[in-house]
Amino acid sequence: MDKIGLMPLPPYIHETLQEKERYQTVYAKYEGSAAAPTAGLHFTDELLNKIEKKGVQIANVTLHVGIGTFRPVKEETIEEHKMHTEHFYLTKEDAEKINQAKENGGRIIAVGTTSCRVLETVADENGIVKETEGDTNIFIYPGYSFKCLDALITNFHLPQSTLLMLVSALAGKDYIMRAYEEAVKKKYRFFSFGDAMFIC
Repeated sequence: MDKIGLMPLPPYIHETLQEKERYQTVYAKYEGSAAAPTAGLHFTDELLNKIEKKGVQIANVTLHVGIGTFRPVKEETIEEHKMHTEHFYLTKEDAEKINQAKENGGRIIAVGTTSCRVLETVADENGIVKETEGDTNIFIYPGYSFKCLDALITNFHLPQSTLLMLVSALAGKDYIMRAYEEAVKKKYRFFSFGDAMFIC
């Protein structure tokens, strides 16, 4: 597949992908996603080192992003939308880091909606996570009560997307719409290789 296949790209990227490693994060461990975890593309090894030197603990989660991530919501009501299923891993070591941060009063900040979906899939009602491998089709939209996540770093997403609904669930639709209005006014770049926001 690696030799003859083509990486699926979002509908707004029309060029052929020349350097596929540029469509991957510096901290990726496993192959398997059909799309890049784009919020993570903002991070470099140098930036991650600076973050760790400030005392921030970094835990990794893996979610193999599916091609359905590009699928817009077309149903009349969002409850009728069926989310694509994606495979994920959370190791014991990383689960312990997340739980210890929560116990010590720290905030859990996900980088990307994919990481958010893994954490919210595996967390119990108290926000505690455990080592898990499985599939998720969790659909997070306004009205959802977050169990584990406190904040999110994410890109600006397409209209009518499940990702826009997820950030609206976290921050509130009005707040997110104001952020998008500001981004349009200031000519931020949207989508996969665009600008990011920190929702806290």
